[in-house]
Amino acid sequence: MRAAWYEKNGPAAEVLRVGEMPVPEPGAGEVRVRVISSGLNPTDVKSRAGSRPMGYPRVVPHQDGAGVIDKVGQGVPASRVGERVWLYIVQWQRAWGTAAEFTVVPARLAVRLPANTTFAEGACLGIPAVTAHRCLFADGPIDGQTVLVTGGAGAVGHYAVQLAKWAGATVIATVSSDEKAALAVAAGADHTVNYKIGDTAAQILECTGGAGVDRIVDVDFGANLPVSARVLKTNGAIASYASTGAPEPALPFYALMAKNVTMRPVLIYTMPDRAKDDATRDIIGLVEAGRLMHVIGARFPLDRIVEAHQAQESGKVTGNIVVDVGGLK
Repeated sequence: MRAAWYEKNGPAAEVLRVGEMPVPEPGAGEVRVRVISSGLNPTDVKSRAGSRPMGYPRVVPHQDGAGVIDKVGQGVPASRVGERVWLYIVQWQRAWGTAAEFTVVPARLAVRLPANTTFAEGACLGIPAVTAHRCLFADGPIDGQTVLVTGGAGAVGHYAVQLAKWAGATVIATVSSDEKAALAVAAGADHTVNYKIGDTAAQILECTGGAGVDRIVDVDFGANLPVSARVLKTNGAIASYASTGAPEPALPFYALMAKNVTMRPVLIYTMPDRAKDDATRDIIGLVEAGRLMHVIGARFPLDRIVEAHQAQESGKVTGNIVVDVGGLK
């Protein structure tokens, strides 16, 4: 089968290879999936670059994807053969990701993909949608609340806007351009704020009539902390899934303490299983109902996986990056 892999960490052009590998066999509790589309996330390029030890002599990258189950291992119902599925976090602490024509994954991480959704769209769900769900609902219902989504046009942010609106919240999204504002509004945002123009906190407070926001789904905890501390209501919560701009931020502890702020770092890999199951259940329901939009910002064939990784690292692609592996749609 055709696959991409790396055998050491480093720049994409230096370590990624595409060639032939043996087709893997599913073990107990696993399914084998004929991959049609592979989803590329920031975590994939960071891992390849060396953010954590490889753990295996050879790694087939990418955590997310979509395809069709073609074989099951011991303990998995044979009825699952032929099922269309989307995959998420399948390469976590494993050597097999989705950048291959076939992959083997734990059965519970192969989630039914409704017929109204293409494989490329299914490959977008994974880490972005499940992370967004956890950020929104880890601290209880949000019906009637005001939610701030920073980076509302990004892969996680775009799903967070949609999930928040579905759950009954008023949504404010920060963006960096008119184009991204249009994407956030199309997803359901009630207000958008361009954080590159003027006083961001003042604009957010103006959207709320000075009341502030109940929850924040945050793309960059450290960099956004000065604004977050100003706009968050008493007893509010910040759920952050990255802190790239300031990896080790200084906390305004007493200002946050005065508001009894909950600070929740979110990492999908170590989320409770119950939270993952709740997320996939809600996501499937919304996909079946046609309630989720998917923004594919760029697509590459498997042979151009190096370009896909470079595009992800450039930060210039809005939305999800998909690598086309199989021939179906």
